[in-house]
Amino acid sequence: MYSIRMSTPERLIESTRELLWERGYVGTSPKAIQQHAGAGQGSMYHHFAGKPDLALAAIRRTAEEMRATAEAVLGGSGSAYARVEAYLLRERDVLKGCPVGRLTMDPDVIASHELRAPVTETLDWLRDRLTGILEEGIARGEFTASLEPREVASAIVATVQGGYVLARSSGAPAAFDTAVRGLLALLGACAAAPSRAVSAN
Repeated sequence: MYSIRMSTPERLIESTRELLWERGYVGTSPKAIQQHAGAGQGSMYHHFAGKPDLALAAIRRTAEEMRATAEAVLGGSGSAYARVEAYLLRERDVLKGCPVGRLTMDPDVIASHELRAPVTETLDWLRDRLTGILEEGIARGEFTASLEPREVASAIVATVQGGYVLARSSGAPAAFDTAVRGLLALLGACAAAPSRAVSAN
């Protein structure tokens, strides 16, 4: 399943990430992690203090990957509207859901301050990053001054997470696409005509 060049800690972390996704925290037993990773009990406890420690490493890895994926788009060139548009329309496996957002539905993750922290920090980071981009757009005259950057950034994050839920509940990616395109239409109404023209090309 994993490359022979992958270290034991890496196999354990990746296995935990996959099992957390499939089974949740309660359903991810140390034995299941060991079997999935092809590692013995001794190896697991040599590298990690226990299941909570390993789960934290896995959740942090997932959060880091989400940030990197988002930043690859948000940190690109183009107008503020174009960068937000690129983020909303980037390719996703929407039927699988958001790897970070889905952790908020796991009661054991949310009940643990330590496990919840990377999830909260990542969603806060995304909202702050979007707020900054929208503020740039206002400063450059791309958006009207009436646009509230933090409120709109929160709406963007909420639409993406809600879009995943709609897509999974209907079994169709179109539900996600409809949600984000609706949001872009609303955002476009606050954008200057030249900004919208650039992003449409």
